[in-house]
Amino acid sequence: MTRSKLVFKNITRKKSRFLFTVFGIAVGIASLVTLLSLGAGLESQVRKQSEQLGAELVVTPKGWCAYEQISVLTGETLPEAIPNEDVEKVAAVPGVTAIPYLVQRTAIKNQPVPVVGIEPSRMKAFKGWDIDRGEYLLNEGNVVVGFGIAKQFELNAGDKLTIRGAPFRLNGILKEVGNRDDLAIYMDLATAQKLYQVRDMVSFIAVRVDDITQIDKYSAEIQERANVAVVSDKQLVRSVLAIVGTVRNTLQMIAAVAILAACFGIINTMMTAIHERKREIGILQALGAKRRAIFTLFLYESAFYGLVGGVIGMVLGFGFSYFAAPYIGQNEFTAFLGSAESAKVFSLDVMGEAIFFSVLVASLSGIYPALQASKLSPVEAISYE
Repeated sequence: MTRSKLVFKNITRKKSRFLFTVFGIAVGIASLVTLLSLGAGLESQVRKQSEQLGAELVVTPKGWCAYEQISVLTGETLPEAIPNEDVEKVAAVPGVTAIPYLVQRTAIKNQPVPVVGIEPSRMKAFKGWDIDRGEYLLNEGNVVVGFGIAKQFELNAGDKLTIRGAPFRLNGILKEVGNRDDLAIYMDLATAQKLYQVRDMVSFIAVRVDDITQIDKYSAEIQERANVAVVSDKQLVRSVLAIVGTVRNTLQMIAAVAILAACFGIINTMMTAIHERKREIGILQALGAKRRAIFTLFLYESAFYGLVGGVIGMVLGFGFSYFAAPYIGQNEFTAFLGSAESAKVFSLDVMGEAIFFSVLVASLSGIYPALQASKLSPVEAISYE
């Protein structure tokens, strides 16, 4: 009988014990894989949304916290704190294109939906939007919506919408672009300011520069001219990912507790197996098996537990992350996970890391039991009843 067959026969001898031990490992690995998968998806979406914002600089009110910086990327409601006067000062800086945003919220069929006040012609040129249905006309009584909103609420050009108690005609539906632009209602900036009673304020300004190598110069000049703060797209991403990383690391530590519990389960299973197989170990020694052979035999058994548990945990983890992402993404902090793309992180790296980690942990857990087995005296082991 080969060593691999002997390992398989030994660990499946007690099927219920084998299953409970394997699933103990699988639960810990599944939780780890879920967090790695969702974390990778979230990071990917943060970078994607930053790139598709189309700006190298974001002008914000002074004193904004990281949560509000996240909201720039997620499209959540933002406080209005930059006056049109400062927007004009920023736009007057040579070599920049400044696009103001006023981000508010309404509801369609009792579901919250972002409302974004924009300068229609400049925003269309800035984003490169195309119309899927209807026409691109935004004025006091007309709005357009993103493709995702139209699909979610089954809207068509010509439909009537009520926003903050005022009637609007849905004049057009934008072509799908695959980012947060698909998930908002767009109206003329002046109309939005009047509707939401924010006077001449906007939430933030997206700035595209002509010369990316002079970005520090542009940032300094903007802050000299207007009473605002300026953050680059890279700084914005770093700020958001720092928060995401802290939360993810905390959750991974919780997952590590589950894996640690599984380690003690492996040790307990292997020690019980050694106790039950003392006579078998003695016979192997009497037939010439070296201590090293006994040690590696039990170490392989532990590693096999890790391999099987790791594969099951990997499948469960990816499955949970795929189906859970849309539900987890129903809040502002994890809003990126609401998109289908962010959940589809079947990374070969994550798969390989999960299985390797599972086998490694199981092997380390099996060292002590394997040493105990290899130290048994042949006479004591054979005489064991």
